[in-house]
Amino acid sequence: MSTNLNQVVVITGASSGIGEATARLLANDGAQIVAVARRKSRLDQLVKDIEGAGGKAIAIEADVTSHEDMKRAAETAKETFGSLDVWVNNAGVMPLSPVEMNRIDEWNWMVDVNIKGVLNGVAAAQPIMRAQGSGQFVNVSSVAGHLVFKGAAVYCATKFAVRALSEGIRMESDGSIRVTNISPGAIRTELADHIAVPEIREGVKQFTDIAIDADAIARAIHFAVAQPADVDVNEMIVRPSKQDL
Repeated sequence: MSTNLNQVVVITGASSGIGEATARLLANDGAQIVAVARRKSRLDQLVKDIEGAGGKAIAIEADVTSHEDMKRAAETAKETFGSLDVWVNNAGVMPLSPVEMNRIDEWNWMVDVNIKGVLNGVAAAQPIMRAQGSGQFVNVSSVAGHLVFKGAAVYCATKFAVRALSEGIRMESDGSIRVTNISPGAIRTELADHIAVPEIREGVKQFTDIAIDADAIARAIHFAVAQPADVDVNEMIVRPSKQDL
C-alpha cells in the first residue's frame, strides 16, 4: 500500500521489533522518521538504512522514563522537519512473574516504561500538536490489555492502563488529535528476553511457533496513520490466526 504519508513520525523503542519495523515501513511510504531509543548504535544503522533507500530519518538517543528526554525528542522533530504529526508510544518491557514473588524492582520498571513512558510521550508531543491543530498518538498496548494471564498480572495492569489512557486522550481531544490503540498478540520481538523467571520465560517462548513478524503491527500502524483527518481508527487487535487468547 502506497499513500505517500508525508508525515513527521516519532517512534519510541525504534531500535528493534515493532518500532524498527514501523520506522522502515512508514519511511518507505514517505514519512519523516524520528527514531527514539536508548541503543544509539542500532538507531544509527536504522537511519543509515532508511536514508540509503531514499527516505528521511534522524536518531535520538533517549529514555522514555525521562520527561526531559521526550520533550527534547518532540522539539527536535519539530525543529528538524517542521511539524510533529504522529507520536508512536511503542517502547515497552515485559519482565513477567507471579505477584507473590514480590519482584518490586521489575514492577516499578514496567510502570515506569509502559505507563509513565506513554505519559511522558503525550506530555512532550501534545502541546506541539495542539498548537498546530492536528496530530495523532499511536499507543502500543497488548492483548494483555484485554485479558489477564497468570504470571502476568502487573504487566497486564500496565497494558490495561495504556488502553484507558488512549481512550481518555481521545475523548479530551475535541477531534483535533487522533488516538489509536494497537494491541499485538504473539509477535517475534525481544520482549521475552526481559523475563527472569525460567519457567515463565520458557512458557512465553512456546508462542514462538505461532508468533508473527513485527511487520504485521507496522502495517496496522500504517493503516491507522494513513486515514483521512476525519477518520480515527481507535482500537486494533492484531494477533496470529492460531492464537486462541
